[in-house]
Amino acid sequence: MFFLYNLLLLFASQIVKIAALFSPKIKLFVDGRKTVFQTLESKISSSDKTIWFHAASLGEFEQGLPVIEKIKIQFPNHKIVVTFFSPSGYEVRKNNTIADVTVYLPLDTKSNAQRFLKLIHPDLVFFIKYEYWPNYLNELKKLEIKTYLISGIFRENQAFFKWYGSFYRNALKTFDFFFVQNESSKLLLQKLGFNNVKISGDTRFDRVVSILERDNSLDFIKEFKNNTTTIVIGSSWPKDEYLLVNYINQTTEKVKFIIAPHNIKAEQIQELKNSISKRVILFSEKENIDLSDYDVLIVDTIGILTKIYSYADIAYVGGGFGNPGVHNILEPATFGIPIIVGPNFSHFAEAVALVHQQGCVSIANQNELNDAFSNLISNEDIRHEKGHICSTFVQMNKGATDVILKHICNK
Repeated sequence: MFFLYNLLLLFASQIVKIAALFSPKIKLFVDGRKTVFQTLESKISSSDKTIWFHAASLGEFEQGLPVIEKIKIQFPNHKIVVTFFSPSGYEVRKNNTIADVTVYLPLDTKSNAQRFLKLIHPDLVFFIKYEYWPNYLNELKKLEIKTYLISGIFRENQAFFKWYGSFYRNALKTFDFFFVQNESSKLLLQKLGFNNVKISGDTRFDRVVSILERDNSLDFIKEFKNNTTTIVIGSSWPKDEYLLVNYINQTTEKVKFIIAPHNIKAEQIQELKNSISKRVILFSEKENIDLSDYDVLIVDTIGILTKIYSYADIAYVGGGFGNPGVHNILEPATFGIPIIVGPNFSHFAEAVALVHQQGCVSIANQNELNDAFSNLISNEDIRHEKGHICSTFVQMNKGATDVILKHICNK
């Protein structure tokens, strides 16, 4: 199976190079890996002690951040190496200050894995949530390097639990310990014979709780809001925006809207702006403008959505009309804000829980969206009740990082 896997990987790597000629994102994926080994050679010496964290993309990095921060305190003499698989993670967080070295993960060939691990020679390795690269894991096992999965989540439809999944199950044998989010994940692993597993919960709760301790003020948002009920629309996609723009254009409620689309390509931002009939301004146009005069602010930049949520009275989180589904609802939830999402949220335990507890409202069409907004805008008591459900839910689920650190540091 390893021979077949490596053969398919070699074939895929050539296909990706061709695709990079036509896709800017895939070009970043390919070009970003060209200098990884040179970067590692220049920043890590043979005498350095290191700890390696791998995140598939941005969400997993944010999920792992509380653990990275605590590990850095516990192991102050180690360099932290962070790798990303996806450009959407690396390009946003390549200049983070928590890691000593941040690079793309080279493709999972045996030679790449051997060279990479020889260069960084980690004492501890953490894979965040998922991504199981057989060659890297196999080499880590050979080198007897402690390897952990944190905030792991497993589902019955994954290959590990299928009749044809022996190759993937063998990859799991390389982990020294699994820290999983829930009971069902633990039971699935135990059915495969893994007892080196503990329910720690989801470290994202620790991440969003820590946000409350930081300065979330943005003067330009305060100016735009101008003490008016404000709906913040985060990580929206075109399918979300079609319904949202219809509502924005027809509502007579005294309310303002901040839209932070998932995709901020100039042409798509301009198309969104042109579709709105009310007074609308872009973040990039805000200088020397009285923002209080406008009804809609479109945020055509990245990195400030979390702070913007702190000004929201109501949040709409996008992605729920696509696959795999809704984006991160924990950031608005931690600020005690009622949340509206689309219908596709079943893959996200926190969304399922908050919809069940009625802190979050799921809508499937225009009428349901209109009703949800109108109900929350007109009834402040309901807003506060749902917001309280959300913030309490976050506070009740924090603590995963401490569970992980206690286990590791007692070893």
